[in-house]
Amino acid sequence: MGYRGKLAEQGQARDLRAQGYRLYEIAAELGVSKSSVSLWVRDVPFVPRDPNYGRWRVGRGPTKSMLRKQEEIERLQAQGRERIGRLTEKKFLVAGAALYAGEGSKRDGHVGFANSDPMMIELFCAWLRRFFDIEESRLKVYLYLHQGLDLDAAIEFWSGLTGIPRARFGAPYRAVPDPSIRTSKHPMGCPRVSYTCSRTHRAIMGLVRALLSCEALSGVAQLAEQGIVNPKAAGSSPAPGANP
Repeated sequence: MGYRGKLAEQGQARDLRAQGYRLYEIAAELGVSKSSVSLWVRDVPFVPRDPNYGRWRVGRGPTKSMLRKQEEIERLQAQGRERIGRLTEKKFLVAGAALYAGEGSKRDGHVGFANSDPMMIELFCAWLRRFFDIEESRLKVYLYLHQGLDLDAAIEFWSGLTGIPRARFGAPYRAVPDPSIRTSKHPMGCPRVSYTCSRTHRAIMGLVRALLSCEALSGVAQLAEQGIVNPKAAGSSPAPGANP
C-alpha cells in the first residue's frame, strides 16, 4: 500500500498529535512506523500531554524506563534549542557548510545534497538560496524510492518542501525492496537536490575547507585552553547547568 493509501491513518495521526500524543504513542496505536508519523504530523502544533493522564489507548501503558527515556529526550531537545538559539546570519552560513561537508557532493562542478530527512533537505535548500546566486530553473531533484510506494505522492511532497516544480524532477530510481537487508522503507524516499554550477560548487567547497582548516580548528583549541569550551557543560560557556 502506498503513502496515499494511508489517508485514514494520516488523519488519525494528526488528531492524536493535536491532542498531545507523542510520536511513539501514535505509531504504536496505528501500527505504523514512527518515521511515517513524523512526516504526517510535522506541521501540527504540539503541546505534550501528561503521559500519566487518562487511559492509554494501546494494550498497555508505558513502562517506567520508557517514560524516563522519553522525558530525557524531551528535556535534552529543549536544552538543545536553548543552546543553539535563533540562527544568526553567520551561524546559518556555518551550519550549512557543516551540513554540506558531511552529506554534500564533492565532485567538482556539481552541487548535490541527498538525505531522507525532510528537515535537512529544507535547511539545505534555504541555505543554498540564501547565500548563493541560484538560477532556479537549474535546480533539479532525483528521487530514490522503493517499488510499491506511491511515486506521485512522494514527488508532490518533495516538490512542496523544496519549492522545485515537478517538471524539474529527473527520472526516479525505483529500488527493489530486499527484506533480508531491511524491512522498513522511507515512505517518501530519499531525494537528491542537484545544481550543476562550477562556481557555486567551488564557493561551497571553499566554505567547507575553511571550516575544516587548521586556522578554524586552532580557534577551537584556544577556546578549550581558556576553559570556554567544556564538553560536559550545558552551554558553550559558563551557563546554568554547567559543571564547576
